[in-house]
Amino acid sequence: MNINDWIHTVAGFFILLSLALGADASPVFHSKYWLFFTAFVGLNLFQFGFSKFCPMAKILKALGVPEKRC
Repeated sequence: MNINDWIHTVAGFFILLSLALGADASPVFHSKYWLFFTAFVGLNLFQFGFSKFCPMAKILKALGVPEKRC
């Protein structure tokens, strides 16, 4: 997997997890404040569309994840 694949996977996981923890109807509901994390991830994805800057990409690159497929 390359950096782009990991970003989509991690963002999707964080969105689903925070929705599960923040939605009243969820069996694992914890607090409505988890919905702020959902908004944070969405905002990061939105700003990436304009600025092409992604903090997660910097972290993954530092961990040695390849930028492109071989």
